[in-house]
Amino acid sequence: MALTRFRRAMAAGVAAASLAGCADMGYYWQSVSGHLTVLNAARPVDEWLGDSQTPAPLKSRLVLAQRIRRFAVTELSLPDNPSYHRYADLQRSAVVWNVVAAPEFSLTLKTWCFPLAGCVGYRGYFSEPEARAEAARLAAQGLETSVHGVPAYSTLGWMNWAGGDPLLSTFIRYPEGELARLVFHELAHQVVYAPGDTVFNESFATAVERLGVQRWLAAQPRQGRDEALEAYLRFDGRRQQFRALTLATRQELNAIYEPNKAPAHAPPAQAALKNIAMQDFRARYAQLKASWDGYAGYDPWVAHANNASFGAQAAYDELAPGFEALFERQGRDWPRFYGAVKRLAGLPRDERHALLNRSLLPTNAGLAAEDSRP
Repeated sequence: MALTRFRRAMAAGVAAASLAGCADMGYYWQSVSGHLTVLNAARPVDEWLGDSQTPAPLKSRLVLAQRIRRFAVTELSLPDNPSYHRYADLQRSAVVWNVVAAPEFSLTLKTWCFPLAGCVGYRGYFSEPEARAEAARLAAQGLETSVHGVPAYSTLGWMNWAGGDPLLSTFIRYPEGELARLVFHELAHQVVYAPGDTVFNESFATAVERLGVQRWLAAQPRQGRDEALEAYLRFDGRRQQFRALTLATRQELNAIYEPNKAPAHAPPAQAALKNIAMQDFRARYAQLKASWDGYAGYDPWVAHANNASFGAQAAYDELAPGFEALFERQGRDWPRFYGAVKRLAGLPRDERHALLNRSLLPTNAGLAAEDSRP
């Protein structure tokens, strides 16, 4: 049955890829075949749990993941579908590697356009060497590039007929709070997706994960909850400090790159100011890291930080506070919140971004009226 499903999905994927034309056929082939190989490697969680060869620690994580999956449906009103009821052991560190690129004096990412998904600021590869080859090609064109491994991605519900998105070995051993965040984030993409608007989509999913994990941790039995909550707060505290630092640096870089500045901001001056900003960023990171009791998880990111990596991070942060404010205005009611977000997704890009940014202002009567439309 699994092989039949795989062949049907492969045939459908190849047909879809052919719509892109010959120029990108190689890329679409690796994308389709890579994803369907992941699907074919997945087995129902119940099979893993019933297999005597499955290690006990993995069984424990799969049981936890299923509890999180049920919570997503019952408490967060996220989709109840085949996604995350199967598990695949990929035996590698990431499921895909994303390539992002930006000009020397801009944080605006290069975009690629795809059928159905629209235009996005990254290009994903199931092979790390292929991703790095693409990054080298873009760097030869004068772009700054970044390649980062991704533990999970969403097919937006389009592949639920083939078994949905599986749990993966790339994230199943995350700490409890981080595992919940990831599942909630990826399921959120199946609720609302605005083609071509990465900032809107990722910021929405980030807001759902933040709000959802708070509720998850608060709902756990006292035994074990304190330990999980402490671990999450410690990890999230470092994450928020780091994001605040990178936000400040992005704002500084954007000011340096702003067009139509005085002649002092011509390319040579921009390069000098950019170098100073990057040195300052790394110095402030070193100070911040000194308070983290030896945690060095952000070291690789900082070592290779450039316009591409800063631009990619902005997509996950920029509008999240606006979505969180919208959730509060909808009475912390998940279906109402999702309905309001869907209405925003139906608006032109600039208008929906402006409305979300307005939601941070003290008075929001106009936006509240927009959100409550039937």
